[in-house]
Amino acid sequence: MDNMTIFDMMYPSFVIDKPIRLIEDFGGVGSQAMALRDIGADFEHYKLVEWEVNAFASYKAIHMPDDNTNYSEGISQKDLVNILFQLGISNDGKKPMTLQQIGRKNEKWLRTVYNNIKATHNLVNIVNIKGHDYEIVDTDKYIYIKTYSFPCQDLSVAGKMRGMKKGSGTRSCMLWEVERTLDEMDELPQILLMENVPEVIGAKNIKDFNEWQKFLESKGYTNYVQILNAKDYGVAQNRERCFMVSLLGQWNYKFPQPIPLTKTMADYLEDEVDEKYYINSEKAQNLIKQLIDSGQLTENRGGQH
Repeated sequence: MDNMTIFDMMYPSFVIDKPIRLIEDFGGVGSQAMALRDIGADFEHYKLVEWEVNAFASYKAIHMPDDNTNYSEGISQKDLVNILFQLGISNDGKKPMTLQQIGRKNEKWLRTVYNNIKATHNLVNIVNIKGHDYEIVDTDKYIYIKTYSFPCQDLSVAGKMRGMKKGSGTRSCMLWEVERTLDEMDELPQILLMENVPEVIGAKNIKDFNEWQKFLESKGYTNYVQILNAKDYGVAQNRERCFMVSLLGQWNYKFPQPIPLTKTMADYLEDEVDEKYYINSEKAQNLIKQLIDSGQLTENRGGQH
């Protein structure tokens, strides 16, 4: 009966007893899907929302390596340019490509990008999609898990910390596009999973985060928030992240308990590495200096980290 809370007595524990349809907003290469795969969950890659072309190319290579379908067959090069522009693809993860930028790409590139989008069930740019595009139906037959690891650049201490205030125009305020799409849905996902840097609940952002929680509560979700560290769950890395699990209805939830760390960095290193992957000391020092100057690394009394 350790760590019992009032929720243990008030609410039943949520149980996943149906096949999972996974929706990944800001999905990147699909790390959430990898986690479900690795624990043997019964799930399908239902919808991806990822606009960066290299990210969803990697997603396709990792999760759909055998899908060689030419979804672009019968579509002209000109039409492909217009389709990709309307979808809102990005080649840098910062802004959508212009019609002119896409138009300068060769036909093979256009067809590859389009095929990757179709293979990954990718809705592409969250700004351009509506709630009904997620096609959440038959919630009596499926458990929908919607993940939304929204951009952290304006929250992280390594960034400019411009915040995530609604309407601010920062990359981190893409969170509020998730709000919009949830508001537009007739049926809601039973589970929402947020992962972001700890600063998402820091002093600068807590007001906006609380506003987000209140919105979810207004939609009928019960929220559970906790900062977890990778080193407490079998990974030899001191890496904290904030997680929020939101369950549709009044349910009890407990985050997993820490487990003993049995790995070291040596377990991740290869015994032999090709010399082409090495850089000499002078180049290494120049790289470290560049990272410090750009704010991506900080110095302490013990050196760089």
